[in-house]
Amino acid sequence: MSHINEYFFCDKVNPELMDLLWSKGWRHFGSYFFRYEKLSSKNNKYTVTPLRIELAKFQYSQSQKRVLRKNKDLTVIMRDAFIDKEKEDLFFAHRVRFKENIPDSIYTFLSHNPAKIPCNTQEICLLQDNKLIAASFLDVGHLATSSIYTIFDPNEEKRSLGIFIILLSIDYSIKTGRQYYYPGYAYKEPSHYDYKKKFTALEYYNWKDMWVKLENT
Repeated sequence: MSHINEYFFCDKVNPELMDLLWSKGWRHFGSYFFRYEKLSSKNNKYTVTPLRIELAKFQYSQSQKRVLRKNKDLTVIMRDAFIDKEKEDLFFAHRVRFKENIPDSIYTFLSHNPAKIPCNTQEICLLQDNKLIAASFLDVGHLATSSIYTIFDPNEEKRSLGIFIILLSIDYSIKTGRQYYYPGYAYKEPSHYDYKKKFTALEYYNWKDMWVKLENT
């Protein structure tokens, strides 16, 4: 049985086309666009599950409200995305969390002009006492937004910064009138991406051109 495994390269994509690509399970790292249904690692085989949140139906859980309160002391900056030494240093600090498929560079995920290539990309930066402790990169389409990649200081793991940044991305998406927010891929099987499944109004792409309600766990 054949499975979807496709890619292409493109340096410029307009907001409406980005919406369409996300709705068909596509993602991108820089100018490299891809979608794949199955993934095999050294020890496991996974069924890839693209996710999105229908923003009009989203509600905060009690645990997510606690995450918001826990991080009230942080400064949040949102602006056009760019890469500097501070973010590169944070990337290498964050990279120690991985045991396999360890990325070589932040440019594995972003172009050298991430604000414009291949589309409009914003960054969400979290500062503690003027020190950068997390950064996330968010594509902005016409009707949707989509997270590309998030890095954070492993010493701040107790803050649940991955969840916090998703909540900030949802808030931005709602306030700017978007219909959907795409938090990226997870897997049907248990994995370290399961935190992405713990949101209300969540749907997954079934690889048959349909989005289906996903009961959060």
